[in-house]
Amino acid sequence: MLSGYKPKSNIKDSYKILELEEGCSLDDIRNSYRSLAKKYHPDSSSATADSEAFMKVEEAYRVVLSDVATKKKSKENNEEEEDQFKPKAPQHRHYLSFEGVGFGTPSQREKQYMQFRVDRATEQVLEYRKQRLESQYAATDLMKAKDVKQSKKVKITQAVERLVEDLIQESMAKGDFDNLSGKGKPLQKFSDCPHIDPMTHNLNRILIDNGYQPEWILMQKEIRETIERLRKSIVASRRKLGRPMTPYTQKQWNGICEQFIEDIKKLNKRIDSFNLVVPILSRQMVHFSADKEIVRAQETYEALMENREASNSDTKENEEENVKRFGWKSSLFKWLNLPVK
Repeated sequence: MLSGYKPKSNIKDSYKILELEEGCSLDDIRNSYRSLAKKYHPDSSSATADSEAFMKVEEAYRVVLSDVATKKKSKENNEEEEDQFKPKAPQHRHYLSFEGVGFGTPSQREKQYMQFRVDRATEQVLEYRKQRLESQYAATDLMKAKDVKQSKKVKITQAVERLVEDLIQESMAKGDFDNLSGKGKPLQKFSDCPHIDPMTHNLNRILIDNGYQPEWILMQKEIRETIERLRKSIVASRRKLGRPMTPYTQKQWNGICEQFIEDIKKLNKRIDSFNLVVPILSRQMVHFSADKEIVRAQETYEALMENREASNSDTKENEEENVKRFGWKSSLFKWLNLPVK
C-alpha cells in the first residue's frame, strides 16, 4: 500500500498540512509532525487514525525539512559571497613581527623592538618597586598606629591604677576602712582553684563580705522579682473578675491585659540594658512574651478553679457521709458547734 503511494504537493500545501507558517523553526516542525503522527497513525488505536492522512503528513514533513535545509544552505552561500567582497587588511609578514613596533627595514625594526622591550622592562621594575615601597610604608604606618594605641592604653591603665591607689589612700586617711571586720588580720589565701588569681579572689571576697554586689546581679534580681510580681498581679485580677465573664468584666479584662502588655514592654527594655552590662554571655536573658504570659495566667486561673471545685466536692461528700453515719446527732452537734467524733 505504501509502496504504490506517490503523493505530490507543493511547499505551501505542506506547510498547511503541518499547520505551520513559512519561516518557522525546526523545533516547531518536529513538534507539529509528532502531534499529527500520534493523531493519524494507523497503529495508534485513536479514533482519528487514518493511513492516507498519515502519509500526507509524512510527505509534507519531508518537503518542509527539505525546504528549510535549502534556505539555510542558500543563506550560507550568500554570506560567503559577501565575505569575499569585504576589504581585508594587508597581512604582510614583516608587519606581523616585532609586535608591530618600529618602521623601516627589518633590521632597523628589530633594533627598535629591542629598545622597546628594554624600556617596557624598566617601567615594570619601577612599578614593582613602587608597589613594594607603598606596601612597606603602609605596614609601617599600621605598626605605628598600633604602637600609639597600645601606648595610650597603657597610659590609661596606669592613670586608673594611680587614681584607685590615691582613692584608697584617701579613704584610709579618713578612716573609712576602720569598721571592716578582720581589720589588722592577714588575708586568708585562696587555694581552692589554682587557675584564679589569689589577689583578685581576695578583693572579690572582701567586696562580697561587705555587701557589695555588681550592677548586673542587682538588675537580674530586679527583673526576676518584677516578672513574678506581674504574674501574681494578673492572676489575682483574673480571680476577682470570676467566671463566666460578662461583657463588662470582659472589657475590664481587656484593659488589664493592655496594662500588662505595657509593663512587659518596659521590662523587656530593662532586659536589654541588663544584656549590655552582663559580663557572661550565657547569663543574658531573652524577652518575655506578653501573649504567652496572659495565656499562662489564664491556665493558672483555670487550674486554681478546678482545684477549688475538687476540694468543695470533697467537703460536701464528707458532710453527706457524716449525716448518713450519725443522723440527727450530727445535726445536733453542728447546732451546738461541737465536732463530730
